[in-house]
Amino acid sequence: MLRRVLTTKVDLWELALVALLLGLVVAGFTRQEMSTVQSASEVEYFRSRYGPHHHSEREEEWLIRDFFQDRHGGTFVDVGANDYEADSKTYYLETVLGWSGIAVDPQSEFAAGYAAHRPHTKFSSFFVSSVSGTTEKLYMVHGNTLVASADRAFASQFGTISEVRDVPTISLTDLLNREQVRDLDLLTIDVELSEPEALKGFDIERFRPRLVCIEALLPVRQQILDYFARHRYVTVGKYLWVDRENLYFTPLGAQQIAAAGGQVR
Repeated sequence: MLRRVLTTKVDLWELALVALLLGLVVAGFTRQEMSTVQSASEVEYFRSRYGPHHHSEREEEWLIRDFFQDRHGGTFVDVGANDYEADSKTYYLETVLGWSGIAVDPQSEFAAGYAAHRPHTKFSSFFVSSVSGTTEKLYMVHGNTLVASADRAFASQFGTISEVRDVPTISLTDLLNREQVRDLDLLTIDVELSEPEALKGFDIERFRPRLVCIEALLPVRQQILDYFARHRYVTVGKYLWVDRENLYFTPLGAQQIAAAGGQVR
């Protein structure tokens, strides 16, 4: 009789433990599912207003347009610009909204496309780094011009390294000084893990861009967050679940102005 009671208690305890574990698993899946659904609904919000198509690789074009509310006549600097149209964050801004700016990329073969199709964008072929006047090795992936990195291990994840180039460097501050930039609405940076180095050579306190869209992959994400925190920039929370690869920063206080009905200028 005692053995039966003990067995019954053990069985009930085991059942309770199994039920608890199942509950945790289900809850985990539910939270993940809710996150996915919520993210999808937020993407749909921007697609319905600015889509259904975009020229940028992901949703960057929609979010940039949303931040500036399709304002005409802005200025941009596009670091790691790549092709003049395909996967471009700034093609729509220039061709539809009348923006102008600077595009810089270490792959010089993109220059012809900008010269032919982007009359209000000045293209320069440099590797944007912390200092000017040196050279940086650029690892090219066979058949994939979207991935060209100073980090060989990173580039190798996307295919076979087919070429290694020595590319001249320039700091972002020197580039903007050379082009006599006085006012900057948008800065975009996508340089395949070299973002922290690019930021080291940028006098953000002087140029104070109104929005920065920057690729923030895991190996460099914390460095990027720390940099902008030091310079009193905050992430635009509205975009966090929409674009999972880039972060969007604006000067502290700018979002409160926009929320109150003012224009971010």
